[in-house]
Amino acid sequence: MKEVTPVERLIDQLSTLPSIGRKTAQRLAYFILAQPEERAVSLAESIVNARKKISFCENCFNYSEREFCDICENNNRDRSVVMIVESPKDIPVIESTNEFNGLYHVLHGVISPLKGISPDDLRIRELINRVGKGEIEEVIIGLDFSVESEATTIYISRLLKPLGISITRFASGIPAGAALEYADSMTLSQAIRGRIEI
Repeated sequence: MKEVTPVERLIDQLSTLPSIGRKTAQRLAYFILAQPEERAVSLAESIVNARKKISFCENCFNYSEREFCDICENNNRDRSVVMIVESPKDIPVIESTNEFNGLYHVLHGVISPLKGISPDDLRIRELINRVGKGEIEEVIIGLDFSVESEATTIYISRLLKPLGISITRFASGIPAGAALEYADSMTLSQAIRGRIEI
């Protein structure tokens, strides 16, 4: 059996990243190898350092270096409104619109029976506990418009309805099946401003 060389191993690892095919991974690997050693070491250290030091905010489950993330610690945010998002990567997209000043709750996925993801695999129980404390008046469901997201929206809204809070979602403008990270700021701003009751 042929031994895997360090270059092949690097290419294999890079090709596991999202949107990185084998050819792109090859280009990246050769680019890294062409850099001065200290630059390659710095890149490797930053990856290891981020992985070791970043965990989840204990309140919203966004990425954070501390117990609570910067958004949850910010007393100028509206603590009566929480927006549910699928992933931490959705937060900077929404923040870039300057339309939302509340808090977030990151599910870390959506319900997907085909992928084996059930409600118990998501941060739904923690959301219900947060809302149950009585400070939250509105929950905005800020998920993509995919089939899995729709199922998750219906599931969560059924759990939240008995708690007597306002449950809203983005208005139309974001195409069905589109990911939030690819929505432009103006479209997302209008979707947040024009949110509708569920």
